[in-house]
Amino acid sequence: MSLVNYATREITCKIVYYGPGRSGKTTNLHYIYGQVPEDRKGKMVSLATQTDRTLFFDFLPLDLGTISGFTTKFQLYTVPGQVYYQTTRKLVLQGADGVVFVADSQARQLQENIESLQDLHSNLAEQGIEARSVPLVLQYNKQDLPRDLVLTPAELNDALNFRGVPEFGADALHGPGVFETLRSISELVLKRLSAPVR
Repeated sequence: MSLVNYATREITCKIVYYGPGRSGKTTNLHYIYGQVPEDRKGKMVSLATQTDRTLFFDFLPLDLGTISGFTTKFQLYTVPGQVYYQTTRKLVLQGADGVVFVADSQARQLQENIESLQDLHSNLAEQGIEARSVPLVLQYNKQDLPRDLVLTPAELNDALNFRGVPEFGADALHGPGVFETLRSISELVLKRLSAPVR
């Protein structure tokens, strides 16, 4: 749920990067953070536990134009992929305006991707949110690995993209597909935000 600050005339939207453990959620945010000019970003905050190697909370506001005279900012979050961090995943997902599902393109990770996507839908349903109403973009990360180890975006689409949402092949470590993914989810969130209420 976006936050509107009338005093500063800002709308802050929350985008959550979701997916299985080690799929590249944190790598995406590190890449974005490293590319955005200093004057356009806030501090990246890392809240880590003793056993979780991934960041589970990242904060990154980005200015992306205005809506009705309000400046829009985005907060980008990651969730921990490991199953035993279910409670944290649910908390981070609360109030999300959009979700980027980061899938691991390695063929051996397909079942884990499917289970994580099901988990996303289940966690949204638990919060009383119809999963299909939340803007979603799929990112097929690790497409830079040898071809015999990864599924193609078309193969991953067949297995994961039953909603027909935008999808991008990516290499989050080096950048291809990272900003395309971010731009796509940002546009979907802003489109939903500026749509007239019925």
